[in-house]
Amino acid sequence: MKKFFLATLLCICANGFAQLIQVGPQFSTNITSAITDDFASKSSGTEYGFAGFVRVNLALFYGQGEFGYAKSKFSVSQTGIGETEYELGGTDATLIAGLKVVPLGKLGNVRIFVGYNWKNYSDINASNNLNFIAFERNNSSFLGGAGVDLWRFTIDYRYLAGVTDLDPSGRSIKTGISNFSVGFKFL
Repeated sequence: MKKFFLATLLCICANGFAQLIQVGPQFSTNITSAITDDFASKSSGTEYGFAGFVRVNLALFYGQGEFGYAKSKFSVSQTGIGETEYELGGTDATLIAGLKVVPLGKLGNVRIFVGYNWKNYSDINASNNLNFIAFERNNSSFLGGAGVDLWRFTIDYRYLAGVTDLDPSGRSIKTGISNFSVGFKFL
């Protein structure tokens, strides 16, 4: 009888723990735009990212951490001088605090969130016909977004507003990234 009660208690605790902490992979697509007043024109580019996430649920609130790899692409040009295309890739780390605003019962919930993102660009390709262009390797961004949990899937949209000036030459280039992601919760 003691073994039965112990097994029942273990199952209840494991189920409660699975609701408290959730982990899984996440795949995303990134649309990156340059935010600058120093260049005549700019264009966006689309790339991808993948990460692992850990979410801690506390009633209506949750905290989430993500760590992975992401790529970005965009271009800027100056009239009469030329165009520079940037292709960036590297480590991506995010911390999120969120609120579950619409419960969907056992199906899931609708969420809103804010957070901080840090990128370390280990792969920087800047191509133009003129000369080498220096580029800042670390980029900090604040983010905000909304998402929905459906069963074990997470679907999110977030906007990352870059605060780091990526051009150390005196001109200003910051990033604005629209990110769409899909994740799967193993627990």
